[in-house]
Amino acid sequence: MHDFFAPQYPDSASLCRKAKARMPRFAYEYLQGGCIDEHGLDRNNQELIAVRLRSELLQPSVTVDTSVELFGHTYAAPFGIAPVGLQGLMWPRAPEILAKSAAQMNIPYVLSTVSSASLERIAEISEGKAWYQLYNPTDKATRIDLINRLQASGYQNMMVTVDVPTFGYRVNDIKNGLSMPPKMSLSNIAQMALSPRWLLETAMAGEPKMQTLIPYMPPNMPTDQLAAFMNKTVMGAVDFEALKELRDLWPGKFIIKGVVNPNDVQKAVELGADGVVISNHGARQLDCGESSIAGLQAIRQDFQDKITLLFDSGVRSGTDIAAALASGADFTFLGRTFVYAVAALGEKGGEHAINMLLKQYTQVLSQLKCAHSSQLPNFLVDNA
Repeated sequence: MHDFFAPQYPDSASLCRKAKARMPRFAYEYLQGGCIDEHGLDRNNQELIAVRLRSELLQPSVTVDTSVELFGHTYAAPFGIAPVGLQGLMWPRAPEILAKSAAQMNIPYVLSTVSSASLERIAEISEGKAWYQLYNPTDKATRIDLINRLQASGYQNMMVTVDVPTFGYRVNDIKNGLSMPPKMSLSNIAQMALSPRWLLETAMAGEPKMQTLIPYMPPNMPTDQLAAFMNKTVMGAVDFEALKELRDLWPGKFIIKGVVNPNDVQKAVELGADGVVISNHGARQLDCGESSIAGLQAIRQDFQDKITLLFDSGVRSGTDIAAALASGADFTFLGRTFVYAVAALGEKGGEHAINMLLKQYTQVLSQLKCAHSSQLPNFLVDNA
C-alpha cells in the first residue's frame, strides 16, 4: 500500500513553506516565479478560486469514485504531474522520485524535455507509463532522433508545448543568473551553503544536467552558452505547419499544451490532435494574458465533445481540481505542488502529495454528493 501522508503538511501552502526553507533561494524563485510583474500568477489563482459549486445535500449519499479513463487508460485520480523543467535543480532526483510515485499510484507523470533525468531512465522507472513533453527541436535530425528514442522507450503520449515562442522574462531568474548547472556566483554559493540537505543530496546525486539533451549538446559547452543552445536547437517553431509534421511523425496520442484561445483549439481539432492542455504555462510567459480557467470557460462549450480538454496553471488543491473539472476539463495537471512536496519530504514527497490531493478531492465530492468526476459540471453555479 502507498498510503504515506504527513499530517503536518496537509496542503500546498505548508509544503511550499517547508520547501522554501530547504532549497537555495535561486531554485525556489525559479519554481515559484512568474513573468515580469507576476500579475498573471494572481490572476490564475484568483479566477480559479472564484469558481463556485453547489451541493445537493438532500440527495442520497454516494460512494465517491475518483478513477477516470483517459486515452484508453483508467487512472486512479483525475490529476497528474505536469512537466516542470530543471526539476533536479530544485531538488535532486525529483523527476525519478515523482515518476516512481506516479507509476505506483496510477497517475500520469509528464517528463519535461529540459528535465534532469533522461527519457530512457524515466521510462524504466515508470515501467513505460510516463508521458513526454516535447519542445520542438529546430534541427530535423534531432527532432526525428528524439521521437525515435521515445518510441523505443515505450512512450505512448506526447505533449507538445506551443506557448514558449520566447523565453519568459522572469525577473528573479535574470538576477540569479539561473542556469543548469547553476552559476557559481558568490550569491548562489552562499544560498547553497544555507541549504545543507539540498547540498548533500546534490553531491550524492551528481551535478544536475539536462540528461535527455546531452547527446545533442557540443562537448564541454560552457554554461553561459546554454540559453543560446536552447533557443537555436531545442525550442523550434511550433506553428500549425510544424505541428503537422510532428503529428505525422508521432504514432501515439498527440497532445498540444499551452492554448487558451478557441481559435487555437479549433486548429488542434483540424490537425487531428487527441487533446489540448488549456494552460498559460503557469503564468510564466505572458503577464497580461488571461487565466487558464478563463480560457477553459471560453472553450468548453464548443469543443468539449470534439477533443479531450486537459487543464493546468493555478491548480494547487483538490478544490481547484474539482473547480476545473466542473468548468469543463476532462483532466488536470499540477506542477509546483509536487515539486514542493519532494523538496519538503524527499523520497516520500510524491506519495504524500498524491494522497493529500486525493483526500482533498474526495472530501469535495463527498460534500457535494457527487459520485464521479464526470458529474461535476452538474454542480457548477451558473454565474461562476
